[in-house]
Amino acid sequence: MNVSQSIEQCLGAGACLLLALLAMPASGVDMPIEAEFKPDPANPHLNKFENKTPNSGYCASYPTQCQSLGIFSLRAPIRFDSSQPIAALHTDPRQGAMFDAPTEWRELTVVHRQTQEQETVKIRMAGFGSSYVTENVIDLVGGGVPAAGAHGLLWTGGGWLRSAPPCTGSGLAAYTDTYYTFFWRTPVEGVCAKPARFDIPWLRYNYLDFTYELITPNPLGMSSGEYEGTYQYTLGPHQDFDMGDVMLPNDSLLTLNFTLRVEHDLKVEVPPGGNRIELVPQGGWQAWLNQGRKPARLFRDQTFTISASSRFKMQLECERVMGDTCALRNAAGHQVPLNLSVSLPNGLNRPDGSAVSRQPLLLSGAGTEQFDPRYYVNRRPGTLHFEVAREHVEAMLTQGGSTYSGQATVIWDSDL
Repeated sequence: MNVSQSIEQCLGAGACLLLALLAMPASGVDMPIEAEFKPDPANPHLNKFENKTPNSGYCASYPTQCQSLGIFSLRAPIRFDSSQPIAALHTDPRQGAMFDAPTEWRELTVVHRQTQEQETVKIRMAGFGSSYVTENVIDLVGGGVPAAGAHGLLWTGGGWLRSAPPCTGSGLAAYTDTYYTFFWRTPVEGVCAKPARFDIPWLRYNYLDFTYELITPNPLGMSSGEYEGTYQYTLGPHQDFDMGDVMLPNDSLLTLNFTLRVEHDLKVEVPPGGNRIELVPQGGWQAWLNQGRKPARLFRDQTFTISASSRFKMQLECERVMGDTCALRNAAGHQVPLNLSVSLPNGLNRPDGSAVSRQPLLLSGAGTEQFDPRYYVNRRPGTLHFEVAREHVEAMLTQGGSTYSGQATVIWDSDL
């Protein structure tokens, strides 16, 4: 609805204009929140998202101080203006400068753009700040002191470098005789209030700086790609951001738009020549040729190195199929089954947490549907085991001096 049209239509009805204005939706302020996970070979056990949201506000002005405190800040263009003068020595904190930020943990859902997988993120406000503006503070306290002293005299407990408990200060502030920039941390829930010691005709907070803490899901269990979600905070008396009954915001919604990016690593390297497997008996063929001892089995272990930060599955594809595995065949058409299995390095486990040792690789995929990293595994050795069992070796020996061959393809796939 257009406001000017409402005014023209309601000239004869006193309540109509008020209703039209109340019906206008709050536009709100949108803020992007970005975090990213990339596996770090130097810190394979560090399985956390890294904040990628650029600093703005207080921490952009005081980066060294914020770094020492382990915090960052964002600035929302939300202004708070006093709706009435603030009386000296007021006893109700809601009638002056008070802050009650949403410090408790809240949950939101982020959704993968492509797969629609859902994960839960938790957020809490860990600090806030602004720059308050008012009339010349030296005049407000009766003169005779510099600006720093006037700001200190104006408020119970001194200037706003000293936070109101249970809030804690950040150690740095800036001021003139008409404004004061501050930033307070909120380690626990509670109202932080600064009662005025002198009458203040008007007061304004020029913006809202804030910092937050996140509890993110384990990225090793998430799919590569982007997860998105939204959380809305309300602002105003008795809302999420509550600045009392006097300091009123010019927007009633603060919307945080989350983007969590996951860039996994899954890489398998086979040594040169490792794609050609020759199956031999224990001790080689000479034991049979020289001593006449029939081989109990034919086998070969082929090592590989794997780097993995994501869950993955393994699959088998065959040139020739025999049951649930691949077949080797000679020129006469005689076939025998080839047994394949895999052993994975420490850190890559089954979903139940158990180690992976000689897990059969089958065409059906049974048993290799999912392997999970407990941390980022970087270039660690694993083994593919190839074997023809004894009973089939005996059948091969009856075929004379023939050669058996076949192709088997092993697939590591992070797309579950």
